Amino acid sequence: MKKKIKIAVFMMFCIFAFTGCTNSSDKSKKVESVEDITGAKIGVQLGTTGDIYASDYEGDDAGTTVERYNKMADAVQALKQKKIDCVIIDEQPALSVTKDNDDLKILDEEFTNEDYAICIAKGNDDLKEKINSALKELKDDGTIDEIISNYIGNNAGKNPYHTPAGTTYDNGTLVAATNATFPPYEYYEDEKVTGIDIDIITAIADKLGMKVEISDMEFDAIINSVNSGKADVGIAGLTVTEDRLKSIDFSDPYTNSKQVIIVKSGDSSSKFDVVSKFKNNFIKDNRWKYIVKGLKNTIIIAVCSAVLGVLLGFMVAFIRATHDKRNCLGILNWICKLYLTVVRGTPTMIQLLIMYYVVFKAVNVDKVLVAIIAFAINSGAYVAEIMRSGIMSIDNGQFEAGSSLGLGYRITMISIILPQAIKNVLPALCNEFITLLKETSICGYIGLTDLTRGGDIIRSNTFDAFMPLILVAAIYLVIVQLLTMGVAKMERRLRKNER
Repeated sequence: MKKKIKIAVFMMFCIFAFTGCTNSSDKSKKVESVEDITGAKIGVQLGTTGDIYASDYEGDDAGTTVERYNKMADAVQALKQKKIDCVIIDEQPALSVTKDNDDLKILDEEFTNEDYAICIAKGNDDLKEKINSALKELKDDGTIDEIISNYIGNNAGKNPYHTPAGTTYDNGTLVAATNATFPPYEYYEDEKVTGIDIDIITAIADKLGMKVEISDMEFDAIINSVNSGKADVGIAGLTVTEDRLKSIDFSDPYTNSKQVIIVKSGDSSSKFDVVSKFKNNFIKDNRWKYIVKGLKNTIIIAVCSAVLGVLLGFMVAFIRATHDKRNCLGILNWICKLYLTVVRGTPTMIQLLIMYYVVFKAVNVDKVLVAIIAFAINSGAYVAEIMRSGIMSIDNGQFEAGSSLGLGYRITMISIILPQAIKNVLPALCNEFITLLKETSICGYIGLTDLTRGGDIIRSNTFDAFMPLILVAAIYLVIVQLLTMGVAKMERRLRKNER
């Protein structure tokens, strides 16, 4: 089995190496100006103003198409592989991208110009007024300019923002939602979210006498998070648009930015250097820690959800099997069937979002606990049907044998039926746990760092998809193979007991 794991990992590495180092053979259009994007394949980050502006070109007679990605790094990687013709993003993140990618360049002609502001829930006029007042003070005393110059220009890194001496935090905590894939405005450094926006919201909170809590999540979840009360404000290079104003309010602008177009500058002639890429992705700035932290959360969520899911599934299976065999527990059986119908008929990601933004809307619950509950409820539905099928597969003669020995229904079920049923459905239960383990990869939608998001954080810093994705996939593969080996060993022991 160990040999099989090595072979599987090696084959996966070879496949990804081949596909990762091969550019798309599709015909591409050369984009040299804003006018040239008509008829081109445009890459944007989902929910950004680049997405909004590019949508005006979509569906025209020239055949312009817009490819929407959850992360800017994914759009950049698609451009490098010639899957798209250009990427529309903000100027400063574009500078960060092209600095480390010689095969990409920014067009001299800007696409558009816009202001950034902080989003605040509609009706929260008191907080909006306080933030605007703090912003005015920070602009007037030059703090905003100093923060921006610390990340952009010749003085970058020379004058970091520090909380003024004597600042007190008597007014609670200001929760700020962001998307830390947008350097230099927000990004990860030394395992912490930093950047222009983070320093600005920290300076505002200092003025308000509040501590800052940064909640990193997908960009398209920020406004929803603020509206639902999970965050007080959203700050992530957000531009005020008419569509956004329909659902969210904004502070006064705090800086101005250009939307620019990134294109290929030519074919990169550099060789695929595994050692240098490994160092850049995992050794530099201790980026391997994102993988370790994500793996820890993934294992905690998967194991706890599996245990709770099995308990819930056994209870539901017991009720449904009892109803089928004894025609009782009608109301409980109806509730169980409704639970199974709803959970098995809706996507896991939707259930996770509902659990976080709806069920726990007004409660500040740890995200790991939210994920455990959501996945346990989801897994319990599948375990219930697996166990029910195992129970129903046991011959009725076993129940009759238990009755002849003077055992009640409950004792017969626990002592005679369930052990046999579990043995019959053990492979199916293992498959359910494997599925559960892989489904935890959607935890990033509620701002939780799991194994997959750990890799995403690295990709957002390095704009290199190959190494992080390969490592994450390899870790999942090894865990799954170890689980499979463990279940196979357990099955062999159970078969020996039958002899």
